[in-house]
Amino acid sequence: MRVNDPRGRLVVITTVLGSSVALLDSTIVNVALPTIGRDLGADLAGLQWVISGYALTLAALILLGGSMGDRFGRRRAFVWGVAGFGIASVLSALSPNIATLIAARALQGVAAALLTPGSLAILQSSFMPADRMRAIGTWTGALSIAAASGPLIGGWLVGYNWRWAFWVNVPLCAVVILLAVRYVPESRNPHASKTTDAPGVLLGATGLAGVTYALTEWPTHGLSADTLTAAVGGVLALVAFILIERGSHNPMLPTSLFASRSFSVINSVTFAVYAALSGALVFLVLFLQVVAGWTALRAGAATLPLSVVMLLLAKRFGTLATKIGARSLMISGPLIAATGFVIISQMPNNPSYIVNVVPGVGLLGLGMSMTVAPLTGSVLAAAPDDLAGTASGVNNAVARTAGLIAVAALPALVGLSGGDYADPAILAPAYRMALLICAAAMVAGAALAALGLPREHARSAVALG
Repeated sequence: MRVNDPRGRLVVITTVLGSSVALLDSTIVNVALPTIGRDLGADLAGLQWVISGYALTLAALILLGGSMGDRFGRRRAFVWGVAGFGIASVLSALSPNIATLIAARALQGVAAALLTPGSLAILQSSFMPADRMRAIGTWTGALSIAAASGPLIGGWLVGYNWRWAFWVNVPLCAVVILLAVRYVPESRNPHASKTTDAPGVLLGATGLAGVTYALTEWPTHGLSADTLTAAVGGVLALVAFILIERGSHNPMLPTSLFASRSFSVINSVTFAVYAALSGALVFLVLFLQVVAGWTALRAGAATLPLSVVMLLLAKRFGTLATKIGARSLMISGPLIAATGFVIISQMPNNPSYIVNVVPGVGLLGLGMSMTVAPLTGSVLAAAPDDLAGTASGVNNAVARTAGLIAVAALPALVGLSGGDYADPAILAPAYRMALLICAAAMVAGAALAALGLPREHARSAVALG
């Protein structure tokens, strides 16, 4: 198809709407956390699991989701993912307690693991080669608008009832399914493996779950039999996962990719940057609602400068990276983002939006704009052409895992547990320490890029993703 054809436009719209459902949900849930905690009587660990339950299943299964699309049909996998996300959203909205909500969020992550890789795979397979980058660029720009509007929509919905954060997904999912069935062509990879890497899926999920559980429960239970068993079991499962993948004929994670020094370094930078970003945004929203007393809508608007700056500048820095190389941008970008974290870490307990929030969050947006597009393009450039899709999936999984680990570990590092998040006197100093830790992670990402990437690295076309 061509992008300008009526059906081509509808295919792009369908993939944008489908991806927006998952993107909006994640931003809305962050804003809703304090309200969910009060309504369901949840402690900090429960709120962590509302985020981590989703991130865990998504990170563990996203590579499998991409391979299922190749094997069974990309449109089919996409529709399955959207339908599953809608059903899980209903279960989330109806949750009578925090345990039910966590389980429903985990199901949302399973559905998103089919939905997320499916949208880009549909664009890649549906359009003529000359139109693919234009379609992907349109998809990226539209998702940036969704990201910018997400916190505002979330704050507005939470102002009525946090359950609307999940109900809003249901009609969107229904529209996407109707459009996909009617307009999106089916495609699959005839050479895709006919076997599923079941041991890899099981060990990867078990390892991430064990480590996440240990980090989440540590502040409350300390070195108990449960946390120690989970930690040791999780680490052993992850080691076994790597060994199994190295010896598998059809691995979910081709470890041969990491033979490239650049690929390994870029994914290490990805982990540091996205761990910092995910952890900081959760703490920022908590601080503004619990300590500063802002409404959910006003707290959601705090992240608007980040999305707006990325919308305006990310593509420009992607173009610049093709001319000067990605290395310098991947060094300076995290350092600028770290400066933004330091600024917002020092905001007073009664902050001004213009004076105390916008400058730091704006710098964070500038730093992420300089980092994300060059980083994504470098991942693709560092992998063989026949593994480009897998390389992108691996990088996406690394980013999701980074957020998962950060949300689990950061409260423990700053000494928060139980109901501490609801006490302004306890949360305020913990927030400031958490933001400084996130700034240090950004600096570590810059250092990894400076020390690990060659000076002429990634002077190739950068693909936005």
